[in-house]
Amino acid sequence: PMDCAKAISITSTNNVNVTEFEGIDEVKLPGLPLICIPTTAGTSADVSQFAIISDSLQKRKFGIVSKLVVPDIALIDPETTTTMAPELTAETGMDALVHAIEAYVSNASSAITDINALKSIELIVANLPGAYSESHNMNYRNNMMMGSLLAGFAFSNASLGLVHSMAHSLGGSFDLAHGECNSLLLESVIDFNFDAAPEKYSDIARIFSPKVKFKDQEEVKSILKNGIRTLKNSIGINYTLKDIGVEKKDIKMLSQKALMDGCLATNPKLVSLKSMEECYRNAL
Repeated sequence: PMDCAKAISITSTNNVNVTEFEGIDEVKLPGLPLICIPTTAGTSADVSQFAIISDSLQKRKFGIVSKLVVPDIALIDPETTTTMAPELTAETGMDALVHAIEAYVSNASSAITDINALKSIELIVANLPGAYSESHNMNYRNNMMMGSLLAGFAFSNASLGLVHSMAHSLGGSFDLAHGECNSLLLESVIDFNFDAAPEKYSDIARIFSPKVKFKDQEEVKSILKNGIRTLKNSIGINYTLKDIGVEKKDIKMLSQKALMDGCLATNPKLVSLKSMEECYRNAL
């Protein structure tokens, strides 16, 4: 809904079809005044310069990236998240986690975005299972909302990466929830990206396993992936792309769409069609 509001705001003043804004800095005129109140934790659309639009005719999602879609005011009240279904808590929580992880390993990251991203990861890892199982626990909800907010600050400046490029293609093609797509692709992308940012992935792994002394980078990668898998299992995301209907025959189409996504520009590692297909295949 917040991305939809952003699109309505700028189309109202620019008088063009929303598809004309696809890409980076394609919005010419400021939109109508916009106040956003998030009810999930979350998309971070309330503080970001991104708007993701679903094109149902083309079965795809595309991104609008512009400072002119940042809301004028964001009213953030974690109490609005207490009525979320557990599944929505899980999916939007994983979306926020992927925002933070991708911002942290982004090739456009900075010292400031890193601080926000790491703190966001800490908060989400510690509080998402509790928010999932105890929907009205305000301590968990407060911390999840803060985690989502900090992730928004991070990725709005450092941008995202391969997980989101693949998720936009997957969600647009199969009409799946965005956070669910991110969560099902995360470990496969970590496998691919790891050697391009091993120190940063090590920092993230320490959040999942703070007492473990890593022997080598392979152990870091294994512990990080296991930590993510354990987190997902605790919130009911214990299935794969294959379980939701994605087949091997779909991989080429999904990969071709994902290669056109702008989030790839800030992935820490260059992505080819072949490697994109491998990432989808490994997530089946």
